[in-house]
Amino acid sequence: MGNRAYNFNAGPAALPLEVLQKAQEELVEFKGIGMSIMEISHRSAEYEQVHNETQQLLKQIFSIPDGYQIQFIQGGASTQFAMIPLNFLKPGKVGSYVLTGAWAEKAVQEAKLFGEVAIAASSQEQKFMKIPDLSEIKIQPDSAYLHLTSNETIEGAQFQSYPDTGNVPLIGDMSSDILSRPVDVSKFGMIYAGAQKNLGPSGVTVVIVKEDLLQDLPKTIPTMLRYETHGKNNSLYNTPPVYSIYMVNLVLKWIQEQGGLAVIEKNNLEKSGLIYSAIDQSGGFYRGPVDQGSRSAMNITFRLQDEELEKKFIKETEQHGFVGLKGHRSVGGLRASTYNAVPYASCKALADFMSDFQKRNG
Repeated sequence: MGNRAYNFNAGPAALPLEVLQKAQEELVEFKGIGMSIMEISHRSAEYEQVHNETQQLLKQIFSIPDGYQIQFIQGGASTQFAMIPLNFLKPGKVGSYVLTGAWAEKAVQEAKLFGEVAIAASSQEQKFMKIPDLSEIKIQPDSAYLHLTSNETIEGAQFQSYPDTGNVPLIGDMSSDILSRPVDVSKFGMIYAGAQKNLGPSGVTVVIVKEDLLQDLPKTIPTMLRYETHGKNNSLYNTPPVYSIYMVNLVLKWIQEQGGLAVIEKNNLEKSGLIYSAIDQSGGFYRGPVDQGSRSAMNITFRLQDEELEKKFIKETEQHGFVGLKGHRSVGGLRASTYNAVPYASCKALADFMSDFQKRNG
């Protein structure tokens, strides 16, 4: 297959080559119907089959217990930051948040528009280079929910395990690490994820929500921002992002073909391990700023001695077919995103390039 770049983009991010080829094959004509899936009614039997199968596949692969709904919503995780307090943060209740980085911060800012917010734990003093210990999380008894961001793409820190929150529903933004490893979904009242990192292309956000949470929601919420609307209408109240959902369907089948989440997790740890080793064995030439126990298997952030050298590193990687290794503009440095679809070979190529670059510039 032509010249595929070594794609380390943070999102939209790499998709499996097999998935892109399958989509290409079916783009013009979907399963003998004489039209593309993008051209047919979202109420048609052909589309409905894809829609429902995608929910079933996710339920199977992610081991989602009964009593949860799977919804497909538009607007990315950023719209969820507002929908969550809009639906669940009732007067007299507090929205509790674990503050772990740039994305958690955005969720907090949105919640403040709707009601009272409490920071249950924060790693701001550590410049977000460490996930707070679970024992540090203090949940106020009048909390409507506890919200956490499972993986911070910008700083490169990730929860390694999740807190038990008792009667308080746990809500997880898993946009950047959903389906990268097995998770006990029953710990969560709700999990949500923008698709464009591990699930598919941008355009659809997957919401997995416990049905109990959808009782007695305020009647003043706009129709499209009510979870109830999407739940009652099987996410077909209005036209869903048909093509993005179809692509998620193909990605889920690809995950199944790889052997499911246990295999995916093993692959991800091997892939990120190659790059972390290159950092750790560089004698300080490369520095990984994130605390070792909080390192992300999805977004590996690292620095060099000075910005000049970092610029040189970026320039040379671009010449060698690497894409997306520049750190987020808010933190600088370097970042390699190693989502599910990034192949082992790309990570190996980067680790090799890093040791070669060190030999030449060390």
